[in-house]
Amino acid sequence: MGKVAKACECPLYWKGPLFYCAGGERTGYVSVHKFVAMWRKILQTCYDDAAKFVHLLMNPGCNYLVQEDFIPFLQDVVNSHPGLSFLKEASEFHSRYITTVIQRIFYTVNRSWSGKITCNELRKSNFLQNVALLEEEADINQLTEYFSYEHFYVIYCKFWELDTDHDLYIDRKDLARHNDHAISNRMIERIFSGAVTRGRKAQKDGKISYADFVWFLISEEDKKTPTSIEYWFRCMDLDGDGALSMYELEYFYEEQCQKLDNMAIEPLPFEDCLCQMLDLVKPQYEGKITLHDLKRCKLTNVFFDTFFNIEKYLDHEQKDQFSMLRDGEGESQEVSDWEKYAAEEYDILVAEEAASDQWNDGYEAELNPVDHQKANVLKYQMEKRPFFEMPSHLADVDLDEYDYEEDFE
Repeated sequence: MGKVAKACECPLYWKGPLFYCAGGERTGYVSVHKFVAMWRKILQTCYDDAAKFVHLLMNPGCNYLVQEDFIPFLQDVVNSHPGLSFLKEASEFHSRYITTVIQRIFYTVNRSWSGKITCNELRKSNFLQNVALLEEEADINQLTEYFSYEHFYVIYCKFWELDTDHDLYIDRKDLARHNDHAISNRMIERIFSGAVTRGRKAQKDGKISYADFVWFLISEEDKKTPTSIEYWFRCMDLDGDGALSMYELEYFYEEQCQKLDNMAIEPLPFEDCLCQMLDLVKPQYEGKITLHDLKRCKLTNVFFDTFFNIEKYLDHEQKDQFSMLRDGEGESQEVSDWEKYAAEEYDILVAEEAASDQWNDGYEAELNPVDHQKANVLKYQMEKRPFFEMPSHLADVDLDEYDYEEDFE
């Protein structure tokens, strides 16, 4: 099917969707007649790559893609991309990697938060360019926006540390332990309120899924992207009126003050903090901060951290405003905050693994993660490390339906 995809002038990794759309999933093969009929119909009705891709993946009668629609396509990538060949032996990891990639696709592409990716959203995104790059780039970790295995590994390890009973769900207490209790309890409550989570598990059992955690971690480590700003705005907008009032800011700041008091640090009075934040954001209308205001602001991370992340708030306090502004402007051309975080955390995880292997096995392991092939290290980890021994029934891809209101803008 790879040769057929190229003959149709499609990127190589469209081969799975082309095969399935022509009925290959049911029979295990595709006849020439069926394929030609299917492709002719697509050429007659779809006039660009976005329309073709949606048509190939969507359910009959739909004109959009839901999360499940991406599973066969991504399973084919896992099965056939040379950069993921080490995963062949670890099938329980396939579904978790796929879940992570799907969440990252919806996080970036589905700007309406509807849980349905339309042709228009796909056109406006860079996702199809990344699918085309899969063919050219043998190292999957170079594709940092969606497909990086290293990024998945970091997210999954962070989740595993919190998920003490390993049922692939975490509760408020589990999430509160993230990053040594840096996130305020009031913000944790808001995350579990359903403001930014999908499905009814959060409300019913007070738990969120691994899929929800992917959104949380990326939003927490990079507060400058449109989705991240919307994520935290939804959490802080207690009454859902589309604006942050001074009352809402004070509500979150109160807990920060308590935490600072406990650390024997004198907190800035709320009025002074408010003046600083209004200077930072420069809202269009007096007395309230809108989503549009925050998207215009170069230092949204400083704004959000001030109200619910004590560790990062203290880090910002030690820097001067001018250096932060310089950082904020310079970073847009370079690597994102998320990419920096993922690279640092991955190197720490690999170094820890190499050190523990050296300790346990009594031989000289290579401690510098740059000097050895990371893929082989991960393969070794999966074979040797009890960390990864999980019941296989938990490997099911957990994709709850979205239940979102319309976007604020």
